[in-house]
Amino acid sequence: MKTVELSVSFFAHAPIFTRQQVLAQTGLIPATRGVYAWYFRDVPPGVPTDGCYTRDGLTLLYLGISPKNAQSSQNLRKRVAYHYKGNAEGSTLRLTLGALLAPVSDFPLRRVGSGKRMTFTHLGEQWLDDWLERNALVCWTEHPEPWLHEQELLAAHSVPLNIQDNRRHPFCVALSAMRQEAKRQAREAPIAQEGNQQRRMK
Repeated sequence: MKTVELSVSFFAHAPIFTRQQVLAQTGLIPATRGVYAWYFRDVPPGVPTDGCYTRDGLTLLYLGISPKNAQSSQNLRKRVAYHYKGNAEGSTLRLTLGALLAPVSDFPLRRVGSGKRMTFTHLGEQWLDDWLERNALVCWTEHPEPWLHEQELLAAHSVPLNIQDNRRHPFCVALSAMRQEAKRQAREAPIAQEGNQQRRMK
């Protein structure tokens, strides 16, 4: 499958689903390899949307693949679900969104547990869950070797929330610096005490 065929078919025809739909229907996303794209109703503050693909009032801001290579056991189902219900330590999308939205959420990135991991704490990740519920939708397409096309897809589309292999995008440097600053501040802050917190999972 050529990249241009994958790109056109993917963005024009793939059904788009909400967080609630994805998490409520276990078998909705295939447990196979492929490409996924994230659309948003509300764009996080400061994110440029010039040149971004739009569809039904939604703006495409992020592209991902699963797995990253032939040796990985990841797949579309596991990866998309983790972006929706995981945490910033294991999801670059959640890390990016949480850093961008920290002035609104008032939940900055923090060291948690033993101090080796960084998340937005249980309550901050719950806040991000709710934001994703309202604003983030996803679509996907299966592909046997998605890693062969990732760079070409990024080069062909304006996706401001991608950092890796997306240095050509004018927002990439600023976003990377913002995430690094969030990590620096987290390293300098005390480890968050989450013993009295409980994350509510919808």
